[in-house]
Amino acid sequence: MTTENTLNQWIEQAAAVRASMLAGGGKPGLAPAADVAGKTGLEIMQAMLAGALPYPHIAETLDFSLVEVEPGKATFQGIPQLKHYNPLGTVHGGWYATLLDSAVGCAVHTLMPVGRGYTTAELSVNIVRAASHKSGPLRAIGSVIHCGRQLATAEGRIVGPDGKLYAHATTTCLVFELPA
Repeated sequence: MTTENTLNQWIEQAAAVRASMLAGGGKPGLAPAADVAGKTGLEIMQAMLAGALPYPHIAETLDFSLVEVEPGKATFQGIPQLKHYNPLGTVHGGWYATLLDSAVGCAVHTLMPVGRGYTTAELSVNIVRAASHKSGPLRAIGSVIHCGRQLATAEGRIVGPDGKLYAHATTTCLVFELPA
């Protein structure tokens, strides 16, 4: 598949996901505990994609969105904007870190059974290529390496439609029982 085909596919998929989320009533916010009770992490992520549960406000702030989930994997798509630049005129490292933290954390989330949660304990990010407002859409793809009763690890990559790597990360997440 050519870069142009991949780019068009990404743009179409992101638009379709956004339309589905909005049609399902999706908006930024916090999901009420009653709405997530009894759901697995994958079910929660799928409900977010369908617009049945709110998505986090940070997605609007940093112009990115969840576009795909499956067991052990989560994909986000974002476009860096001028508002995400640091004073030196480049995309702030926090943009890459937040996009990657979302991808690797949500990948772990997809493997959480009912009644289990997680939180990021460690995140390591390596930026290897500069992105800009001219880069177009970039994808952060998170994949679980290990998910146990107390710890989970995952890795993620931010790539362009041409397959070029912009950043990569690893995470360690604490896994715990959610309060009743």
